[in-house]
Amino acid sequence: MNKKKQYHLSYAKWGYIFILPFFVTFFIFSLIPLVDTVRYSFFEYYRSGIKEVGPNFIGLENYVELLKSDMVGYAGNTLILWLIGFVPQIVIALLLANWFTDVRLKIRGKQFFKIIIYLPNLIMASAFAMLFFALFSTNGPINSILMSIGLTDAPIDFMGTTFGTRSLIGLMNFLMWFGNTTIMLMAAIMGISPDIFEAAELDGCGSFRRFFSITLPLIRPILAYTLITSIIGGLQMFDVPQILTNGQGNPDRTSMTLIMFLNSHLKSRNYGMAGALSVYLFIVSGILCFFVYRMTNGSNKDGSRKTHKGGHKA
Repeated sequence: MNKKKQYHLSYAKWGYIFILPFFVTFFIFSLIPLVDTVRYSFFEYYRSGIKEVGPNFIGLENYVELLKSDMVGYAGNTLILWLIGFVPQIVIALLLANWFTDVRLKIRGKQFFKIIIYLPNLIMASAFAMLFFALFSTNGPINSILMSIGLTDAPIDFMGTTFGTRSLIGLMNFLMWFGNTTIMLMAAIMGISPDIFEAAELDGCGSFRRFFSITLPLIRPILAYTLITSIIGGLQMFDVPQILTNGQGNPDRTSMTLIMFLNSHLKSRNYGMAGALSVYLFIVSGILCFFVYRMTNGSNKDGSRKTHKGGHKA
């Protein structure tokens, strides 16, 4: 008896064909520039007037030179500016997300409020910085209002002090991103089963206990994502302080960020130093994100602590 040949039709190749454009684009526009950046970090390569020096291989000299420069101070500036904007951002976002998702409050016009808090995220950072520069300048409307109501006799130089400049940058970052964070946290809270909250309410669980014992542990993955993306964005902070201080990081370069420092090397076409600084940024981002991930994912998905070998849940 002749057995009929069985043919197996595979569609796997079409999947590879459909994802091929992404990998080609990533290889050309991301992977090759990334490898080139790391490669140039080991070379002396810059322009001096019309003269081009290099590329000459110099090993780790660019990395050593950066450590001797003001890079560490600019890293401190970047961290402070990020914290000023992020701490109130995550606190307000958590409060608003918990408020809007609480079915017991029966808030009217939720969609309207969601749109309002998300609108600043749609404004370009450059436009935001120019707006604040005009509002808080010595001849701006904020000073005019303060003087007209008698709170001050002379214009306040908001951007002439370290505290004022950093506060404005932090305020802008807060206004631009707290709406986006709120929407993400709301989605995370709405993903929690309502039965859990109903059971907690029947057991007499109060609002604070419910928030800290149920809501926060169960939205831990989204909190980790928010923290990691915020750290990466904070280390890459550039446009707001660049425009607000005209690229000088005034006063006394206390608002100069790492990317502003990197931009100065790119502007002077010191590609070797810029490559080394980019590698430093990558390493710092990786280390910070690793610690954040470990701290926020030290529990199981249900929020309970992982069990130790031979032990019980804490």
